[in-house]
Amino acid sequence: MKTVNETPQTLVEKDQRNIWHHMSKDDAKREPMIATEAKGSWITDHNGNSYLDGMSGLWCVNVGYGREEMAQAAYDQLKEMSYSSMSQSHLPAIKLAEKLNDMLNDEYMIFYSNSGSDANEVAFKIARQYHQQNGESSRYKFISRYRAYHGGSLGALAATGQPLRKFKYEPLTSGFLHVAPPDNYRKPESMSVKEYNLQRAREIEEKIIWEQKETIAGLIMEPVITGGGVLIPDPVYVEKVQEICNRHGVLLIMDEVICGFGRTGKTFGHMHYDVKPDIVTMAKGLTSAYLPLSVTAVRKDIYDVFNNTEENSHFRHVNTFGGNPASCAVALKNIEIMEQENLTNRAAVLGDKLRGELKELESHPYVGDVRNQGFVMGIEMVEDKETKTPATDQRVGKIIGECKANGLIIGRNGDTVAGYNNILALCPPLSSSDDDLDFIVSVIKKVFKNNE
Repeated sequence: MKTVNETPQTLVEKDQRNIWHHMSKDDAKREPMIATEAKGSWITDHNGNSYLDGMSGLWCVNVGYGREEMAQAAYDQLKEMSYSSMSQSHLPAIKLAEKLNDMLNDEYMIFYSNSGSDANEVAFKIARQYHQQNGESSRYKFISRYRAYHGGSLGALAATGQPLRKFKYEPLTSGFLHVAPPDNYRKPESMSVKEYNLQRAREIEEKIIWEQKETIAGLIMEPVITGGGVLIPDPVYVEKVQEICNRHGVLLIMDEVICGFGRTGKTFGHMHYDVKPDIVTMAKGLTSAYLPLSVTAVRKDIYDVFNNTEENSHFRHVNTFGGNPASCAVALKNIEIMEQENLTNRAAVLGDKLRGELKELESHPYVGDVRNQGFVMGIEMVEDKETKTPATDQRVGKIIGECKANGLIIGRNGDTVAGYNNILALCPPLSSSDDDLDFIVSVIKKVFKNNE
């Protein structure tokens, strides 16, 4: 929606008078960037400035901005039928569920919601009820990892392992436990990466045993911890976690909200490992954020426990907008674009190139580590390379500010764990061109050069 006869200052004044921004400090004092247009990997603000969006919005605009075929898919569906409750069904939902099962290469039942938080809340409710109806009513607890993010609603936030996101909102939903994730940059010097990752996996088994294994319903994990600092496990970790879950009757819930739909160079992040999750949650890249939609994919043998005539054995959960016909139509078009343009493979190629071009940052006095999985990258900033002391907010914020001043938006693991919000994040659209990548590299090199 383009503005008419509105000066940039008028827009700012109206914004500050009426809008409470997400995650923003000093909201009443800061001037927001008001986006007015977007195309490809670029967005334009109210002052006419253009920026390459190195974060795909909030880790979500995988196919890039301004796709007319996406808008057309939504328009066509809205014109034909704008709404149908998922207590029944509709054609786009059926087609999308079938397509998702093809992509998952397995048989799941698809439950539609609106957001990643919703999808994870559904997963927790399903897991608890499944165990109840499967004769193990004592199983209600979930294990998650510190630094992971699983959503902002009370259950999903309880699963989240970022204390700053929870501070002043507790007590949250009970029954959520946390263990440390593998952080390979900060592993003990005496251990190999595999030894360290196996140790971290065994800590999950210890937690299961110490908490009484008959009380553990599920374990939720991102294939790569993204917003918590781009922490990439060794494959031995994920595969050991599945083995532990299977041995103790614990459901493995894979949170693919960010890692899914090509971001990591595979269709889903867990496909980098030899695992088969019991439940898979997805959102963001499912529609490339053109419309809200999320999915909780549940293994069919779990679903079968709900599919009986016992009173109250059905899943008693409803979501007004979950599975909206237009959202499902957009998701199908989004997946079609990804396949036609081979964007999953493109993510792997772009990620490798970005990692190669920025390898030289490893010698920068304030860079401790540079890591990526596909087209998502973390640059860990430190005050001292020997002690690995995390960089200050001021140092990290200066890099982000200078990148923006040079036309590049990057992110960080902000408001996660006190003292460890020191990791810059890059998550550009998978459709980014070679020129876009060259621009990202040139700006980052220039900014770090100016901050040696």
